Amino acid sequence: MRAVIQRVKKASVKIDSSITSSIGEGLLILLGVEHEDKEADALWLAKKIGSLRIFDDDKGVMNLDIRQSEGELMVISQFTLHAKTKKGNRPSYIRAAPPETAVPLYQAFISQLESETGIKVRTGEFGARMDVKLVNSGPVTIIIDTKNRE
Repeated sequence: MRAVIQRVKKASVKIDSSITSSIGEGLLILLGVEHEDKEADALWLAKKIGSLRIFDDDKGVMNLDIRQSEGELMVISQFTLHAKTKKGNRPSYIRAAPPETAVPLYQAFISQLESETGIKVRTGEFGARMDVKLVNSGPVTIIIDTKNRE
C-alpha cells in the first residue's frame, strides 16, 4: 500500500458536480492498493498514520497526532499511486490491485484508521471519477509505502 498524507486546512470531494464529502483541518490521505498487499499492510499503515505527530503544539512544533489536534480525516482511493514510469511516457498501472482485491483492503484501512483514532473517516467513492480540492497546510506532505516501512 502506498499513501500520500497531506495535512490540510480543508478538503472536499466532488462527484458528478456535487460535493459528496468534506473536512476541515486534518489529514487528506490518498491511498493506493497494490495487488500484493494484505490486510496486515492496511492495519500497519492505519496505525502509523494515526500516530504521526505532524500537527503543531502550542509552541509551533510538529508534536501532536491527529487525535491530539482534534483534526478530521479523509481517505481517497487512488490507483495511480502505483504508476510505473520507467519505460516510455505512458504510465503503467499493472501493479495496482483490481477492485476485488483493493476494495476490501481500502475498507479495512478505513475501519482500522477509525478504530485507531476514534475519528469518523470521510471518503470519496472507490472507482469514481472525483474532483479533490484541498488547501495544504504547511505544506506538509508525507509518502508512506508499506513495502519500505520507512
